[in-house]
Amino acid sequence: MASTTSLVQRGHVAVLAFPFAAHPGLLFGLVRRLATAAPNATFTFFSTAKSNAKVFATTSEIPGNIERCDVPDGLPEGYVFAGNVEEEIGMFLKSAPENFKTAVAAADGKESGMRVGCVVADAFLWFSGEMAAEMGVSWVPVWTSGAASLLLHLYTDFIRETVGLQPGREEEIVTFIPGLSELRLGDMPSGIVTGNIDSPFAVMLHNMGRALQKTTIMPINSFEELDPPIINHLKTTFSNVLNIGPFNLTSPPPSSDNLDRHNCISWLDSQPPNSVAYLAFGTVATPPPNELNAIAEALEESKTPFLWSLGEKFTSHLPEGFLERTKGFGKIVPWTPQVKVLGHGSIGVFINHGGWNSVLESITAGVPIICRPFFGDHHLNCWMVERVWGIGVRVDGGGFTKNGTMDTLELVLSCDTGKALKRQVEVYKELVQRAVGPKGSSTQSFNTLLLKVISGENH
Repeated sequence: MASTTSLVQRGHVAVLAFPFAAHPGLLFGLVRRLATAAPNATFTFFSTAKSNAKVFATTSEIPGNIERCDVPDGLPEGYVFAGNVEEEIGMFLKSAPENFKTAVAAADGKESGMRVGCVVADAFLWFSGEMAAEMGVSWVPVWTSGAASLLLHLYTDFIRETVGLQPGREEEIVTFIPGLSELRLGDMPSGIVTGNIDSPFAVMLHNMGRALQKTTIMPINSFEELDPPIINHLKTTFSNVLNIGPFNLTSPPPSSDNLDRHNCISWLDSQPPNSVAYLAFGTVATPPPNELNAIAEALEESKTPFLWSLGEKFTSHLPEGFLERTKGFGKIVPWTPQVKVLGHGSIGVFINHGGWNSVLESITAGVPIICRPFFGDHHLNCWMVERVWGIGVRVDGGGFTKNGTMDTLELVLSCDTGKALKRQVEVYKELVQRAVGPKGSSTQSFNTLLLKVISGENH
C-alpha cells in the first residue's frame, strides 16, 4: 500500500447517513475506522437529530475528528409515530436532498476554512452523487448490505424489461442475471418486480441503482471471497469494488454494546456444545403472534435448549406458563450481546430473519442459520444462505409452524444435513478471518478506500 502520511494531514469529509434501522450505526462504524486511520482529517457526520443522538451516545469511543451535524427529519410538527416506518421514510426522503444540501453547505469550510473534498454517503441516498458533482468533489456511496442485493438493484431496469411486472410468477427461476446462476423471482428484494414498486422506498432504490452507474468506487459490507462470481461481474462496472467488511469484524460496535446485562454467557456456559438454538429477529422484524406461539410450542415439545432475544411486549404471545415450564433449558431476555453469544461454543444454530448483519455475524461465528425472511433483502439473503453458500435452511412455507420448526431444528441440530451445514459455514469463517487479517482482501480494500476518501480521488 502507498504511504498515507501526506494524505492524512488534510481533508474534510462530509458523511451522509440514512437514519433508519441499522444503517446509521453501520456507516458510523466505518467512519470511526476512517477517522482513526486519518487523525488529522475532519469527518462531519450528517443525520437526523434522533438518529445522531443514538449514534453519538457512546462519546468515549468517538475520535475527536468526527463532528456531529443534525439535519431535519422531514416530519411535520407534532407528528406522532403510528407504527408505519415506511411513512416516516417517505417524509424524510421528500425533503432530504434539500436538507442535506443546506447542511453540508453550512459546514463546508466552517471555522477551519477547510472545504469538503469528498462526500461519503449511505448508497440509499442516491441524490448525494448529484450533490457531490455540483460541489466538484468525489462521491463514495457505501453499500451496507451484500453484493447480491447491490447487483439486483443495479439491474432493476433490465430485470423489469426482461420479466415484466406480472404478478403470480414468484416461483419462477430466472437465469439471465450476470453473476447469479439462478434466482427465484419471489426472492428478489421487494420493489424490483414484486411488491409496491411505487412506494417511496422502492422508488429510492430504483433511483439509487441508476445513480450508482455514475460512480467508480463501490465499498461493500462484505468480503470478496463470499461472492466471487458477483464480485467479478461488479468489477466490470466499477473500477474499485471494495469489499471492506464484514463491518462486525472490521468496524465493530462500541464495547458498551457487548455488555452482558442479562447473564447470557454464564447461562450458555452450562449448556452442551453446539446444542443451543439462539433466536433473534433484529430491531424491525418480529414474527406475528401465531408464529411466536408456534416457535415456543416447538421449543418446548422438542426440549431444545434455547436463548431467545425477545422484547418484553412480545412475551404475552407465548403459551401460558411457557416461561415457567422451560426455565430448566431455556432463557428469554430482551437483549443479548449478539456477537459474544454467537461466538459461544454451545450455540448450534442461529434462527433469524435473514437480515444482512445477522447473516454476516453467523458466518463470522461459524454458526448455521435457520431463516424466516420478512421484507427488503431478507428473501434474497435466505436464498443465498440455503441455495448458494449452503450454510443454512429456510423455514418451510415462509413462516413458523410447530411441526415445521421442530423438523427444521432436528435437521440442523441432529442430522447429517446439519453437520454438513456446520462444515460449510466453518469454511466461510476461515475465509473471512483471512480477509480481515493484516494482508487480507478486506484490509487491502480498506486501505484503498482510505486513500481515495482523504485524497478526494474517485477514480
